[in-house]
Amino acid sequence: MAKQKVAMLTAGGLAPCLSSAVGGLIERYTDIDPDVELVAYKSGYRGLLMDYKIEITKEMREKAHVLHRYGGSPIGNSRVKLTNTADCVKRGLVKEGENPLRVAAERLAEDGITILHTIGGDDTNTTAADLAAYLGANGYNLTVVGLPKTVDNDVVPIRQSLGAWTAAEVGARFFDHVSNEQSAAPRSLVIHEVMGRHCGWLTAATARAYIQRTRHNEYIDGFMMNTEMKNIDGIYLPETHFDLDAEAERLKDIMDRCGFVTLFVSEGACMNEIVADREAAGEDIKRDAFGHVKLDTINVGNWFQKHFAKLLDAERSMVQKSGYYARSAPANYEDLRLIQSMVDLAVESGLNKVSGVTGHDEDQGGKLRAIEFSRIQGGKAFDVKTPWFGEVMDFIGQKYDPAN
Repeated sequence: MAKQKVAMLTAGGLAPCLSSAVGGLIERYTDIDPDVELVAYKSGYRGLLMDYKIEITKEMREKAHVLHRYGGSPIGNSRVKLTNTADCVKRGLVKEGENPLRVAAERLAEDGITILHTIGGDDTNTTAADLAAYLGANGYNLTVVGLPKTVDNDVVPIRQSLGAWTAAEVGARFFDHVSNEQSAAPRSLVIHEVMGRHCGWLTAATARAYIQRTRHNEYIDGFMMNTEMKNIDGIYLPETHFDLDAEAERLKDIMDRCGFVTLFVSEGACMNEIVADREAAGEDIKRDAFGHVKLDTINVGNWFQKHFAKLLDAERSMVQKSGYYARSAPANYEDLRLIQSMVDLAVESGLNKVSGVTGHDEDQGGKLRAIEFSRIQGGKAFDVKTPWFGEVMDFIGQKYDPAN
């Protein structure tokens, strides 16, 4: 086997898989060939442009198993789009007149990298594909194998992205505590805002995990801490739509009867309508380097709070966001198993010079394979006809219509 030098980077937002995926890659390469050189570019593509590297030492290899216990990224993240030259220049990552793609490619060539592992979402991995194509066109052979990371679980055509299962479980645990706020004041409206720009999978999965977590609780008759307090009264996703007045009337009946209402809201629910309204009013909507609306400036949860608090005659209303808490958690058992299988395939693919993104290919019967970069896309919608989601909606007694 020819001498290999392997680099890895993590990019985009956090997810409960990054630390474990890095640890898994180090362990797997060490098992196969302890002489394989390993480096990590610190803070993703930013580190690649700025030549910030972490050399993986023998001591780090021996303790790589510890990384499975942690959330976050042990090598740092950033959001950098190599084909957005203006943004890279503005941030001081390259000089005026430089092509970031060329700077990054030349860095990889200079460092002697033969295999690059990118751990991130669709933006991270399609950027890696651009990089590999540029290198190939310029006579340098680089195998790029990505691992799919996103709590939104919205990468086409991958059945399950790394970290999403954990985020749902941890988000449910978060709200199990927050739901007790319903006892703090009469006529309370509590909104749980969950991550999910275009896809409602995480909101739906978090609701399911929350129901599974609380449905068999033991209560004492006569106290306020009861089944109703732990209920979810409404779930709103980018893939569903509703009539505001009709929904407010339904929820007001619950408020009048119980004294509180609980809603689960995806951060992308009604986003297009909110953005359109603000832009029509002349407001400048902020976007990131990839052109995505900065969701923290939109505050979808606050939009729901503003409208429903008034319509429900709520005396107290609040929005609680589980996003940063959930995405920073260490991977759970389900994700650890998924990470291991994808890491093993990623290493095998890298050594066999097969580029792509590891994942269960929905277009090929769910087979785990290195999926071609040209087929990787973001923004996969959640299928609201999924049987388990129907069971969730039946359990909470909410009728809904698909948006499409």
